[in-house]
Amino acid sequence: MPSAPAFWAAGSPSPWPALLAPAAALYGLGNRLKRAFTTTQAAALPVISVGNLVAGGAGKTPAALALAPLLAQQGRQPHFLTRGYGGRVAGPLRVDPAHHDAAQVGDEALLLAAAAPAWVARDRPAGARAAKAAGAGCVIADDAHQTWALARDLSLLVVDGGYGFGNGRLLPAGPLREPLAAGLARADAVILVGPVMAPLPDMGGRPVFGARLVADPADAARLRGRRVLAFAGIGRPEKFFATLEQAGAVVVGRESFPDHAPYSPDTIMRLAETAQQADAVPVTTAKDHVRLPVEARPMAEALRVSLRFDDPDAVGRFLQERLPRA
Repeated sequence: MPSAPAFWAAGSPSPWPALLAPAAALYGLGNRLKRAFTTTQAAALPVISVGNLVAGGAGKTPAALALAPLLAQQGRQPHFLTRGYGGRVAGPLRVDPAHHDAAQVGDEALLLAAAAPAWVARDRPAGARAAKAAGAGCVIADDAHQTWALARDLSLLVVDGGYGFGNGRLLPAGPLREPLAAGLARADAVILVGPVMAPLPDMGGRPVFGARLVADPADAARLRGRRVLAFAGIGRPEKFFATLEQAGAVVVGRESFPDHAPYSPDTIMRLAETAQQADAVPVTTAKDHVRLPVEARPMAEALRVSLRFDDPDAVGRFLQERLPRA
């Protein structure tokens, strides 16, 4: 998926949203038909959906990773469940970072599997059953807000405070995967990431848990004061570039690639040569780094980030109160 176009942002004067309105109407119709003809299946264990309403970049995977230790503290033995976007494996398959790569299971699955057991499954109910059979006490379904096949006990909506819901239009006229009112209606709580700099609707009395993305201290210390060529293939690369600058790196160049795009050896060689000419080091996200060819990974460094809740105890209490026991 390409990076978010500028005309998706709130307040953009571009004529493109209006010109693309018919295509957005067709997209909305397709979603309604898909939902109408999909049978929802219940899982035999609690399911927590972590998703968003916009295409890419809200922080779903970091939010899922931040929930896992809170659930583990409650003795729930969380497993992750993802469809493996960008990978070729249909699953259900338990991800092994030592043997699987992004071309097989997708980049997000590798990041999830480094923290807790993770499953790739295009058939989400089958994936939940496989996780249950392997000892999971609950499932964190990453990017599942628009997944109709799997019933969930909790739906958590991740919202980027700096971007909000963009211009409020459906794809491709705007960033929304579904109408705002319908998506909010299915949310049990909101995870609001970062300071609010975009117009946001009323959340209807749902709990709103503040959170922020924080650079890994060791990575930030290593990059502080160094000249870097930043590159990223995520929903909103500018967020990564800003995080690098906040960590103290001197960003001398920026390159954006489509979300989830694979990197060829030629592309990495070009980036390395460009960085060398600028007396800089290539730096990317952890999500991008796992998509680099294995032999090219030493040529670029990664700045890892994690999501931290403003009040993790409040999030833990919410999960404890709202989730049934398996």
